[in-house]
Amino acid sequence: MRVSDADRERVAQILHKAMSEGRITVEELEERLSVVYAAKTAADLHPVTLDLPVDGNAGVVAPSTSRAVTSPHNLVGGRPGSTSSVAVMSGTERKGSWVIPATHNSFAFWGGVDINLMHARFAEQHTTINAVAIMAGIDIVVPDDIILDVTGIGFMGAFESHDRGDVQQAPDDAPVLKVTGFAFWGAVTVIRKPRQAPSQAKQITP
Repeated sequence: MRVSDADRERVAQILHKAMSEGRITVEELEERLSVVYAAKTAADLHPVTLDLPVDGNAGVVAPSTSRAVTSPHNLVGGRPGSTSSVAVMSGTERKGSWVIPATHNSFAFWGGVDINLMHARFAEQHTTINAVAIMAGIDIVVPDDIILDVTGIGFMGAFESHDRGDVQQAPDDAPVLKVTGFAFWGAVTVIRKPRQAPSQAKQITP
């Protein structure tokens, strides 16, 4: 039986939960997610959760016959990743499947930081990114199904946000991301984009 994007997302949620419970490592999560997002049939998904509890029982997730729950609260939870991204005369990236903590500090000096949240989860419902760019650039890409609040200050620089593509308004119960900080002779740019279907998005290891 062919599986849908909803089926893949259901299995991905089980894997994220397993990682947060310590059943699998971050490396195992990334390996299994690559299988999930490439899966075309139920047989492809079968080995991914075979050794993990599903709804309290070991087994696999059967393909759904209705639209899977994709409400924004499903994006919240998991073991938090790095609390900082620092680039001094260099570059730093945070991309792929990772869990952003409630507070993440980003600093760039004569360098660049790229933070991509298109495939990320949120440790808490409310998240703050403190971004400071001095003669440098910090780019933050976020999906349109989260609530975004940009409040930073640019001095002889820019601290701004832009929509790219056909973005939609996030629901009221979506995770909330606040981006604040300071840009001096540099720029902090927040780009909001439509969330891509997991099966079509390219997975990038952080």
